[in-house]
Amino acid sequence: MRLGLALGYWGRGPSADHVPLAQEAERLGYDSVWTAESWGSDAFTPLTWIAARTSRIKLGTAVAQMAARSPTTTAMHALTLDHLSGGRMMLGLGLSGPQVVEGWYGRPFPKSPLTATREYVDVVRQVLRRTAPVALDGRFHALPYRGPDGTGIGKPLKPITHPLRADLPVLLGAEGPKNIAQTTRIADGWLPLYWSPLRTEVYEASLAAAPEGFLIAPMARVHVCDDVSEGLLPVKAMLGFYIGGMGHAARNFHADLMARMGFEEAARTIQRLFLEGRREEAVRAVPDAFADEISLVGPRERIAERLEAWRKGPVTDLLALSPDPHTLRVLAELNS
Repeated sequence: MRLGLALGYWGRGPSADHVPLAQEAERLGYDSVWTAESWGSDAFTPLTWIAARTSRIKLGTAVAQMAARSPTTTAMHALTLDHLSGGRMMLGLGLSGPQVVEGWYGRPFPKSPLTATREYVDVVRQVLRRTAPVALDGRFHALPYRGPDGTGIGKPLKPITHPLRADLPVLLGAEGPKNIAQTTRIADGWLPLYWSPLRTEVYEASLAAAPEGFLIAPMARVHVCDDVSEGLLPVKAMLGFYIGGMGHAARNFHADLMARMGFEEAARTIQRLFLEGRREEAVRAVPDAFADEISLVGPRERIAERLEAWRKGPVTDLLALSPDPHTLRVLAELNS
């Protein structure tokens, strides 16, 4: 099982720790470093900044939001950074949800998310292969554009720049069972949001057709500390926000996933409390058991024991959410 460093997206402003953390992860032998975006900082600019200050570690987006860019624009970002970094780019993509897509990007959330994802990946792959002008008779991502408000003179084009790699890895952040199953068919890997090594059966059917070499790279909070309960507080805060606030009451993919993982009552309680403005109560309502299953928190010996469950399952890459150099060092030692 390889290790990656997940830096997420910025909060109020940029973090001065991200480049030193990435450099330390590279020194420790971590395989990859990943950035994200939501509705603030973007994923590609910080990753480029890190690329310029590292030399070996792979560079991934976990995830770049599809609604933020046309698929050709995303492919341009990926091929550019792949060249600049000497072939270290890994493109992680995700749909996000209706509130963000429509509220922030001002675009309709696709009525058929699987089709929209499949078309998006198809276009990205065409750009990276550069074997022919990019063309797709798509429902969501038609190229050339043939809509009634167009000029009708658009023509299929090949990228001017020759991509460094036609097989640049594409990974998808998918949560629903059908979306995960499609991911095994059209992508090189999957970026699970929540992964419990104790509940791998939740994903067993969706991953049944995964080909050899398929990447499974979940993010997990990792923190070496004496007090487990205290160490879980950031995990519970994150879950309270995602389960309660990252989606509508009637359509929240994160809450639905938590429910499928055996915590439906807690998920609906968290949603209700958060949407009522009782955010601290929503965080307290996150079960310690769920937060603990999807993270690695506690003393070194406890993390070592629990890490074995992660190593025995299908996970190929553990992406550690950890702003602590000491924790990164301990995890590298335990995984060696």
